[in-house]
Amino acid sequence: MQNDPPRDWPFRSEARRIRARHDWWAVEHGTGPEVLLLHGAGASGHSFRHLIPTLGGYRCLVPDLPGQGFTRPGSRGRFGIGLMAEDLAALCAAAGWRPRVVIGHSAGVPLALQLSTLMPLERVIGINAALGLFEGAAGFLFPLLARALAATPFVPSVVSRLWGNPEKVRQLIEGTGSHLDAEGIGQYVTLVRRAAHVDGTLGMMAAWRVDRLMAGAPGLAVPITLIATGGDRVVPPKISHDAARMLPRAEVVELPRLGHLAHEEDAGAIRGAMGDGLI
Repeated sequence: MQNDPPRDWPFRSEARRIRARHDWWAVEHGTGPEVLLLHGAGASGHSFRHLIPTLGGYRCLVPDLPGQGFTRPGSRGRFGIGLMAEDLAALCAAAGWRPRVVIGHSAGVPLALQLSTLMPLERVIGINAALGLFEGAAGFLFPLLARALAATPFVPSVVSRLWGNPEKVRQLIEGTGSHLDAEGIGQYVTLVRRAAHVDGTLGMMAAWRVDRLMAGAPGLAVPITLIATGGDRVVPPKISHDAARMLPRAEVVELPRLGHLAHEEDAGAIRGAMGDGLI
């Protein structure tokens, strides 16, 4: 189908569509205790392609978030943290999933924390967790810009045409401090070339209010391990350390060198930072 991934997309043979408020594209891989993996803004579940094989003994549940990757949104009005977490809980119920652990990357971490208020979780693991705000004028202007772009007709199509090539995508990714091989770059090119994916990403960014989530941080009692990498130019380790001081049961594991997409650069190092057992 036109809206499905290419035939060589990671774990395509283990994915299915699930209808629950949205038309989700989700991978189900392995057997054992269930682990939900939530990607960051602008990515898709494919970003865990190297991490999933390191999670032997667990059943990995990996949806594309609404409007991104290959999940078709049922409503563009449900891209904020609270509503998207509600929809993830609805997805779990519809699919018969009962995850005990959630692994999130970047913007997937606020979603995991919000989800912990809706269903019983034993642990959250955050990779370069986007739990802070932009500093200075950017903290005010960036959300306004995202809202304006999301509401402007044809912007997603223009972005797809101008940025949907390997050189532009490589520049974007290297700007985060990460370096991916040609295959990894090519997968992001596939996403950027999809105007619907760009539109969903802009919609998510426009609706994002992590400050509201963190205002209730003392009540977020789920144990959380925050893995921060020294080469991240998007979410520096300071963000994780600051968040850990606000959350009642948080620890920070800091790794050197790796950039924002650390789990795509060195999945083994990220798996090691999680500890021997996830639960």
